[in-house]
Amino acid sequence: MSEASVEVEEGSDSPRTRQLNRGWHALLLTWTIVSMVLCFNQQFTLRFFLDVTLLDTEYYWALVAVLLPLAFIIYPAKPGLHIDKVPAYDIALFAIATAISCVMIGTGRESAASGWEYSATSVAPPWIVWSAVAMWALVLEALRRAGGWVLLVIMGLFSLFPIFSGVMPAPLTAPSVSLLDTASYHIFSRESVLGIPMRAFAELVIGFLVFGTALQYTGAGTFFINFAFALCGHYRGGAAKVAIFSSGLLGSMSGSVISNVLTTGTMTIPAMKRTGLKAATAGAVEACASTGAVLAPPVMGATAFVMAEFLDIPYAQVALAAAVPALLYYFALFMQIDSNAGRHAMVGLPREELPNLRQVFREGWYFIFVIVLLVVLLLVMKRENWAPWMATALLLVLNQVFSKQRWGRKEVIAFIEGNGKVFIELIAILAGVGLLVGSFSLTGLTGTLTTELLHIAGNSPILLMLMGAITSFVLGMGMTITACYIFLAVLLAPSLIKVGLDPLAVHMFIMYWGMVSFITPPVALAAFAAASVAKASPIETGLQAMKIGSIIYFVPFFFLMNPSLVLQGDLSDFVMHFVTALIGVALVSSGLQGYQQGVGDLRRCGAFEWPVRLALIVGGLMFIAPGGGLMPLSPAQMTGGALVLTLPALALAKLLARRVAS
Repeated sequence: MSEASVEVEEGSDSPRTRQLNRGWHALLLTWTIVSMVLCFNQQFTLRFFLDVTLLDTEYYWALVAVLLPLAFIIYPAKPGLHIDKVPAYDIALFAIATAISCVMIGTGRESAASGWEYSATSVAPPWIVWSAVAMWALVLEALRRAGGWVLLVIMGLFSLFPIFSGVMPAPLTAPSVSLLDTASYHIFSRESVLGIPMRAFAELVIGFLVFGTALQYTGAGTFFINFAFALCGHYRGGAAKVAIFSSGLLGSMSGSVISNVLTTGTMTIPAMKRTGLKAATAGAVEACASTGAVLAPPVMGATAFVMAEFLDIPYAQVALAAAVPALLYYFALFMQIDSNAGRHAMVGLPREELPNLRQVFREGWYFIFVIVLLVVLLLVMKRENWAPWMATALLLVLNQVFSKQRWGRKEVIAFIEGNGKVFIELIAILAGVGLLVGSFSLTGLTGTLTTELLHIAGNSPILLMLMGAITSFVLGMGMTITACYIFLAVLLAPSLIKVGLDPLAVHMFIMYWGMVSFITPPVALAAFAAASVAKASPIETGLQAMKIGSIIYFVPFFFLMNPSLVLQGDLSDFVMHFVTALIGVALVSSGLQGYQQGVGDLRRCGAFEWPVRLALIVGGLMFIAPGGGLMPLSPAQMTGGALVLTLPALALAKLLARRVAS
């Protein structure tokens, strides 16, 4: 579920993680098991620990104690440095981080009772306050190692902001806070290191990470890929449609983009190249299909869980809101692939090369029961805390009873280790990003910035949306999607909500635009990962991914203008909006690719090709954009305008195609 789980630094051959010796590897496995037990104990209130129920802060610090110090062991100070041994300075950082975290656990109740976050310098022992300063620095260093220099610079500067806020120019001016008081707030409060990102990780994300890893190690990827090949591999552009279908299925369960590319792409990309797609296009299709993992319920990326915490709503509500946009996104990919295949006269894979559907079901039928259990627990019973643990338990039992890939000692160790590395990476990033939230909470600056943004935009929702899209896109180039989302959820979301936009639609809008960087150069992590599998140019793959996934640049504006597409607000017109959106997506896809189903290759229109394609794109966008809300036209007027544009264009294209054919 982490979007940065690549073991080699981008643009470098230097490994990001160390090869651990037996002792450190054993500690990694042990502490990973302890973190799972801590989470399981807290979620189910089992009182494993001497009949003691941990306070939330004690539980959060316990997770920090067993996971965050390992960031100094797993990640070297510089990629490629001391890759086969742990130097003394990293052992010292590990020991200090562990010791301070244990102190925070031991003093958690006293801190809560005495209000140390606001008065530690006057009521707490001085050594405790200086321990908070040291922990602040350790969190930032762990963030740098796990998330990179960009995150460190941004979060480091913002974490120091309360100290210098008194000398900042308007609108950033706020009363200054001393170094020790700032450190106390960052470490002792529930608004900074232990803030919303950490709470989401501790309460929800850990369980879903365990579930996603269990899927990976029980052969879910193979099942979903074979199922997709058997179902649609023989249709035109079949291998590309397989990529969309299999990546969508696996991604909806794992929520991880990069691992999705590297899991399904190794099978789908070579198959796409074999059926006629260029290497860059094949990589782009897989990158776009895998990027949808962040959008697709029931298990979305870590960002969705953080969003639920920000909005203080059940995760199931976030997942339901994402369902329609995710469906539109994958439908758009499917239609673009079908149009591209028609334009280039591509054929499907030979049936004899495809797996047998009945055999595929026989080998992986139990995954369906696991998915059903997960959906019922999430969306029907509203037990999002329990859902991943119970689904994982069912998955492991069924795997041991029915699968040929039964786990032995080797698989169990790989499962625990895989979870541990993802836990460490995420806790380091989320604890560091929490410092940003803490700084704005301490200074109370969010309200001032909201007012200033509204003033700059002249209270115009459209201008604020454009500002948000551009800012999300730029920040998404240098941050993980979760960090980008948190940054803008604090700074920009209140402004958009204040002009009357739906809160859930606003937060979903920010998340979508942060996610765009996965397929957009110069960053395009998903496209670059797919390019390495396809042996294609990364930049060319990224440009193709932008073209194929272009619908993602438009959908967020539409559901923000009329939130019925995220199942919010007035739902009376939802059916009409959804149907017209599907029609519009199909038309936009045809216009972008130059092939219209039922008409054929639009190159046969000669000089009228581009006017016809432009009419389909513009008319399609008018179909998708729901009228009403912030739109100046009613739904009927938008649909009427779309028909006026598209029907003559389709009629002309059909007529010209017939003349060429005769």
